[in-house]
Amino acid sequence: MKRFSFLALAMLWMLFLVACGSKETDGGGEKTESGDGLKKAGVLRVGFEGTYRPFNFMGDDNKEYEGFDVDISNELAKRMGVETEFVATSWDSLIGGLKSDKFDVIIAQMTVTDERKKSVEFTDPYVVTGSVLITRKDTDNITKLEDIKGKKVGTGTGTTFAEVAESVDGAKVTLYKTVNEYLQDLINGRLDVIINDQLLMSYNIKEEELPVKITSDILNEDEIAMAVKKGNTELVERLNKELASMIEDGTYEEIYRKWFDSDPVIK
Repeated sequence: MKRFSFLALAMLWMLFLVACGSKETDGGGEKTESGDGLKKAGVLRVGFEGTYRPFNFMGDDNKEYEGFDVDISNELAKRMGVETEFVATSWDSLIGGLKSDKFDVIIAQMTVTDERKKSVEFTDPYVVTGSVLITRKDTDNITKLEDIKGKKVGTGTGTTFAEVAESVDGAKVTLYKTVNEYLQDLINGRLDVIINDQLLMSYNIKEEELPVKITSDILNEDEIAMAVKKGNTELVERLNKELASMIEDGTYEEIYRKWFDSDPVIK
């Protein structure tokens, strides 16, 4: 059996102490970026597609990202005392990118689902959206779902909008492949009402100056939240705090109305 010198034993003891110290520092678990870590780094890295107008897209000058998600991200980062860095990623790679630390948070119109909760931590919702009724500007008698009974209704095939329309007995539902088709049939008088997403329609009515209007409250709600790496509850709490502050002081509503020209559901 080999004999160890006193110096060798001392070195082994030091290595043991260092190893124990390292284990204690990282908690023996997966490394996550806390709110304090972001402050030290000076940047909040935001993942989104970058092609989803009006939420996140490259501006006409091809120099900077624009959109509702971009404005929300910039305001959150400002309040956290850091800069924003946007990382464009395909939709199906967003959660994987978050897990591999490509970015700190996903702000990309991601709906909260039980399945996604298994992979990420969600913040409080920063958007509540869903389907709404849209009519021509001169129509005043279709303001709630039951009003579509006996009416000619257009919506998209294979969508949740179609499920909403077909849930009303007596509604004369026609299914279309594209929103442009049934929007045009509404404008031309071949339909009485159409059903589509509240935010998308708000934006397009404003940008395209369409001769239609949203006449109902949201018929079925989808909660949209920011997603953070599993276990990073500190960052979730910080984002929730700053989002609540934005809502309370009116900044959130200002950003919302800039893009959608309507009152937000979250107030």
